[in-house]
Amino acid sequence: MTNHAIARSGLALLLATAATSALADPGQDAAAQAEAEIARIAAFDDAGPMLNTVIVYNPEAPDLAKAAAEAGTLLAGRTVLIKDNIETREFATTAGSLALKHNMTGRDAPLIANLRRAGGVVLGKANLSEWANIRSNSSTSGWSAIGGLTRNPFAIDRNTCGSSAGSGAAVAAGFAWGAIGTETNGSITCPASINGVVGFKPSVGIVSRTHIVPISSTQDTAGPMTRTVHDAALLLNAIAGEDPADPATLEARRVADYTAGLDTFSLQGVRIGVMRDSVGNRADLAAVFNTALTDLERAGAVLVDISFEPNRQMFEGSFTVMMFELREEMGKYLASIPALKEGATPRSLANLIAFNTAHADTEMRWFGQELFELAEATTDRAAYETARANALRIAGPETLDKLMADNDVQFLVVPTRGPAWVSDLVNGDNFNGSIGFGSPSAIAGYPHLTVPMGAIEGLPVGLSILGAKWEDHAVLKAGAAYEKARTAKLPAPSFKRWEPAGE
Repeated sequence: MTNHAIARSGLALLLATAATSALADPGQDAAAQAEAEIARIAAFDDAGPMLNTVIVYNPEAPDLAKAAAEAGTLLAGRTVLIKDNIETREFATTAGSLALKHNMTGRDAPLIANLRRAGGVVLGKANLSEWANIRSNSSTSGWSAIGGLTRNPFAIDRNTCGSSAGSGAAVAAGFAWGAIGTETNGSITCPASINGVVGFKPSVGIVSRTHIVPISSTQDTAGPMTRTVHDAALLLNAIAGEDPADPATLEARRVADYTAGLDTFSLQGVRIGVMRDSVGNRADLAAVFNTALTDLERAGAVLVDISFEPNRQMFEGSFTVMMFELREEMGKYLASIPALKEGATPRSLANLIAFNTAHADTEMRWFGQELFELAEATTDRAAYETARANALRIAGPETLDKLMADNDVQFLVVPTRGPAWVSDLVNGDNFNGSIGFGSPSAIAGYPHLTVPMGAIEGLPVGLSILGAKWEDHAVLKAGAAYEKARTAKLPAPSFKRWEPAGE
């Protein structure tokens, strides 16, 4: 199973087949779609602009799609790319690191087992920011030693953002029906926004985290990345579920069908808070956001401007939580994997630090591992427990819950991020930190949906819709209603370097 598994000679035929397919047999239709997606990977990921979004794929996916569709399953053979920190039985799970290059566990994460039972086809593994972007503050999003640097299909010299970079870019490029990403703080929503797709970070506990390379047991979650809100809800149906090995899932309040009511939900009379202080300092982004607000009002929503300055102790506490839990949770995960066939099997964060030091020419050419080293030294449990309690209280009850209650609103809206910046391995990422309000949802474990709302000079930007914990279905319904009301024209991927409009 390799991403060079398909001959280039069949490319035109496969693309033409997918474009004109109107077959009566759903199995044949699903197979043709999977073949076309593999052909697009060959044309745009392995060759041409070489987006580097897919690490490996299964050439047998069309046959699997055909069988799943003919069986009448929920997903009916739809293809899904899996971020390469989530275990699947047929591929190595590397987290982008050479230390786990041979990590063939033979296990399916519970969310993957659920996906397969629902008729989803694991098309392959998506590239990611190595170790989900938790190794260094100077990293470049979308780079891993295993997969190289992912490129944005809307402008291949631009960044793909967040650790689920390959998942977002691959969906935007049409390499799969959907993808699974993971988020600790922004790693689903940022790449979805910057790559012009829908991304949904569910409430922590809706989806199992077992057999996912971890950062934080408090904040980590997997979630869907798709082209539409309906597809995100459908994919969430497939992967959600209880897992005895993940206690957070036993407390979750799920609904039977996250797609129910998406097509009929009305924003008429729905009060929505507008986070004005988190729009940032870009007039072009404010203009796109204002168009989205006008669309919401036209759909009947009642908008309430909110001015709010977050309590910085929330961020400080969350950082302590991530550092403490990274050492503990990574150790537990590494201890659970079978012995690697080649080389030493890392069993602790200290082992990973030593590996990176020994392989600095390949692993640390572009940035170091100061966060790994800090996490290894963060061992004060009492300080951690205090920080965790503070972060959860401030982010949830004292921020999101209070904002919605005090302003009598059901949702909050804000731009997710600004447009994609130029990728720079030498200097690292160039975030505009004044834009967005996603961190409280990530820290508190509340749902966060981003939906494309337009573009700036051909570069996508997304609208964030935030809600209360366990209100995942309501947030998805609001997103679907906005999607229907949206008037902005969305750009198409160029697969070229960015150029100013009209030049």
